[in-house]
Amino acid sequence: MQNFTYYAPTKIVFGKETEKETGALIREQGCERALIVYGSGSVKRSGLLERISASLEDAGVSHVELGGVVPNPRLSKVREGIELCRREKADFLLSVGGGSVIDTAKAISYGVPYAGDVWDFFAGKAAAQAALPMGCVLTIAAAGSEMSNSSVITNEENGLKRGYRSDLSRQRFAVLNPELTYTLPPYQTANGAVDIMMHTMERYFTSECDLLLTDALGEGLMRTVMECASTLRDDPANYAARANMMWASSLSHNGLTGCGSVEDWASHQLQHELGGMFDCSHGAGLAAVWPSWARYVMDADYARFARFAVKVMGAAPAADERETAERGVAAVEFFFRSIGMPTNIRELGYELSEAQIAELAEKCTNGRTRTVGGLKKLGYGDIVKIYEGARG
Repeated sequence: MQNFTYYAPTKIVFGKETEKETGALIREQGCERALIVYGSGSVKRSGLLERISASLEDAGVSHVELGGVVPNPRLSKVREGIELCRREKADFLLSVGGGSVIDTAKAISYGVPYAGDVWDFFAGKAAAQAALPMGCVLTIAAAGSEMSNSSVITNEENGLKRGYRSDLSRQRFAVLNPELTYTLPPYQTANGAVDIMMHTMERYFTSECDLLLTDALGEGLMRTVMECASTLRDDPANYAARANMMWASSLSHNGLTGCGSVEDWASHQLQHELGGMFDCSHGAGLAAVWPSWARYVMDADYARFARFAVKVMGAAPAADERETAERGVAAVEFFFRSIGMPTNIRELGYELSEAQIAELAEKCTNGRTRTVGGLKKLGYGDIVKIYEGARG
């Protein structure tokens, strides 16, 4: 087990009608004017934004709004938010939505006090020294951005999708009302389930041993997500399944399921390039690349993949660890398809050319200047082979 620091300062307010507490939660931070960041008009049509606005008004918190955030959030929207925040002198950022909205607000929070261009942080040219305080009202169980220190932004000018991590972006509070996820389309719920699982899978497939508790936490979380996703496929308004899925989203990406491990994140890097090229859904993109990644790297630790197959996927042990590991990957593919997710890039809806694969691998390795992954270090040639294996 590696040395680790576990830091999760976000206050969680969980349960029915908890969005009505938002104004008081902002007031606790000593703030008086909020920029509310949201995505589509659904938060208005559902009445959620009206309820939150009333809560802010009751608490004496004024606000301005920034809507129009889209999946794979754009740098242009971040820049728009930075200018609006400065102009309106907002001293707090409130996200109402899912990971794309929260990530946008995180980037805005870095940019407001920064004299340069906010893309500097995502391009690795600068480190944030300050950020506006933030909180969120979560409407989608998926990204875990409500408790993480990471955010991912797409630069439309060059097609790059890049992440940045800083504890300055930790939410002061996160309001989690599972009922707000009832109206999600089945495809979005399934995308979220994959994203939640993958946040723990990226931490689970590690070269570290002796992670008895961390492994058990991760295995239990992944089994829970699969059970809830299957329930919600047939019963979208099942409160217990929605609640457990939402809590799993937060725990899967707040560092808990990776304590003591050497994390991997290669599948996320592979998906980020797909997202930058095709603007595909994040969870579906992860589902499309993970089986190929798993089959390519499993020889680094057949025992680890075999444990996953038995403990998480419920596969029967085979005569050797390699075959057991393969049974686990096949079981993941079966689960993904059972909830309407792809298992390769063709099922995702794209036919990759050789030139596109070369471009994806070039960008993933930053022009062949880096490797990705922890369980097995992957260079340009490895990444080309994984994309080829993921074609379908």
